[in-house]
Amino acid sequence: MLTRTCIALISLLASFSLAKAAYLNLTLPGQHPNPEEVVQEVHRRVNASVVRREMLQVTQREQFSSCLTGNPIDDCWKCDPDWPNNRQRLADCAIGFGQYALGGKGGEYYIVTDSSDDDAVNPKPGTLRYAVIQPEPLWIVFPSNMLIKLNQELIFNSYKTLDGRGANVHITGGGCITLQYISNVIIHNVHIHHCVQSGNTNVRSSPTHYGYRTKSDGDGISIFGSKDIWVDHCSLSHCKDGLIDAVMGSTGITISNNYFSNHNEVMLLGHSDDYLPDSGMQVTIAFNHFGENLVQRMPRCRRGYIHVVNNDFTAWEMYAIGGSGNPTINSQGNRYTAPTNRNAKEVTKRVDTGEGQWRGWNWRSEGDIMVNGAFFVASGAGVEIKYEKAYSVEPKSAVLIDQLIMHAGALGVGGRVLGLGL
Repeated sequence: MLTRTCIALISLLASFSLAKAAYLNLTLPGQHPNPEEVVQEVHRRVNASVVRREMLQVTQREQFSSCLTGNPIDDCWKCDPDWPNNRQRLADCAIGFGQYALGGKGGEYYIVTDSSDDDAVNPKPGTLRYAVIQPEPLWIVFPSNMLIKLNQELIFNSYKTLDGRGANVHITGGGCITLQYISNVIIHNVHIHHCVQSGNTNVRSSPTHYGYRTKSDGDGISIFGSKDIWVDHCSLSHCKDGLIDAVMGSTGITISNNYFSNHNEVMLLGHSDDYLPDSGMQVTIAFNHFGENLVQRMPRCRRGYIHVVNNDFTAWEMYAIGGSGNPTINSQGNRYTAPTNRNAKEVTKRVDTGEGQWRGWNWRSEGDIMVNGAFFVASGAGVEIKYEKAYSVEPKSAVLIDQLIMHAGALGVGGRVLGLGL
């Protein structure tokens, strides 16, 4: 009897071990099997754009050399003089982990003609809310400048592009943007700011479903259990919680060419240290300008693989990049300008974690430029602990960063002649 009991106990423990191993090796839908390949492809595309710009400058083809910046996303679409009539080409221009975001590519154009948001359950045709809940792919555009004051979260359905080119589009108020258990969304060229908490009411998420929503956090953009998401050329500031948060197994995300300002907790990636599915989270943060009056979380990471490349960090009050739960942080070709506070020069922060635990985490700095005493505390096998200067970077790289991020944020209207087209 004792032998049978022991055999049964051993079998039970083995089954628990197998189950635990399977859980620890969860692969998220949309997760790339080799993130380093994605990183190398980002560098390849940046280098190709930079070389193309330099060649055109030599040949003095002003029409194109003045357009090309070396930023592979912008160079992909902005140099086409007829881009307003070829808007959906934008869907082919993403880089990094969010490069497969289709948005509304192949779908009909939807023109937002009504800036109101009076009814979150029965939105009117012509409003932005009516567009984003539809089941089919839509490419959503704006015929004129527009201020949209949301009363509740703006809950998207899959396969949508929010394309604000050609107008100054501001989204503010309750929510604001919620991407929950969906895929293939592109948010491009809008201002998102002064987002506050909302909820405790019914909100429609599709033509056939609405439900009760508890109180929201007040994020600018909340990405929850979603994949293939691209946020590009937006200006974000002054929200209740985060400007962009991605949690609960979200992956395949690129955050590029945005301008962040006037906020405390800028960006959260990962739900909690104990939420293992976020180990499959993969995010590219590229060509963004982290501007004035930012405090921390640029980003703050829990688990996952985070590629931070060619961004300009103007300053911070506490730290720039933080994390816990053993995330991989790959920082390459960024410019970090430390604040004057001598106690806040460090770029990095391991949150509520002892050195004995984080020493083995893979946090690396390659080709970063450190300004005003900034330093990056690296960790992991075969790396030095402190980088006070990134000697592998030539001085011209500082100019390169200026080129890559020169148009960060919403592009607006006027001199760039961003017409509606269609």
